[in-house]
Amino acid sequence: MARAVALGVAAFLAALPGQAQVQSDVSQSPRRGSVEFRFGGWRPQLDSEEGLSGSPFSDVFGNGNFLLFEAEFQRFFYQGIGSAGVSVAAGYAEKYGYALLADGAQSVERSGFHVLPLHVRGVYRFDYPAFQWGVPLVPYVKPGLVYIPWWVTKGGETEKTASAKGQGGKFGWDVSLGLSFLLDVLEPRLARDFDSDLGINHSYIFAEYTYSKVNNFGGKGFNFSDTYWMFGLALDY
Repeated sequence: MARAVALGVAAFLAALPGQAQVQSDVSQSPRRGSVEFRFGGWRPQLDSEEGLSGSPFSDVFGNGNFLLFEAEFQRFFYQGIGSAGVSVAAGYAEKYGYALLADGAQSVERSGFHVLPLHVRGVYRFDYPAFQWGVPLVPYVKPGLVYIPWWVTKGGETEKTASAKGQGGKFGWDVSLGLSFLLDVLEPRLARDFDSDLGINHSYIFAEYTYSKVNNFGGKGFNFSDTYWMFGLALDY
């Protein structure tokens, strides 16, 4: 009896390295960066141009926010005490209204105001506690430069006047502070399947707050500066 027990214990101990090896085979694919998709309400200070009287933008397009959508591609160059890298992003927003005629009446044709924000940013994500200690919250910061092309349409075409065309662009800078929630903790097995099947290491939902100063660094003309919240989904690859 004692011999049988001893043999059973020995067999169990001998099997442990093999089991450990099976678990180590389920390893993560290399992690190189992340992609983000986000949206939020955005209201640039277009009526705050120096020397401007009244609120011509609000008179035509109303006081509501633009609905801004953005996609961002990040590439990490450091992964240790957090992850650091650079990113590029592009977005789109539009707003429609009716221009006012000289007599104060509304035009019968709708005018559209369109923007295409472009960003180049640095990225730092403090994800060490999430990956090493299982804390599912990841704070991050993204400072960078912004360029916002804009154009005005009327009747489906870019609006023109006798002296100018209704389009242009503005440079500036911004900084975003955010907090991500690591979704892997909700379904660890599904997260492993995403990695093995699609190469998606981790997935997150997030909220971020952005302070932007987009007025050609104090120049004249449209002021696209604003502070705003955005929400979205991030996927590490």
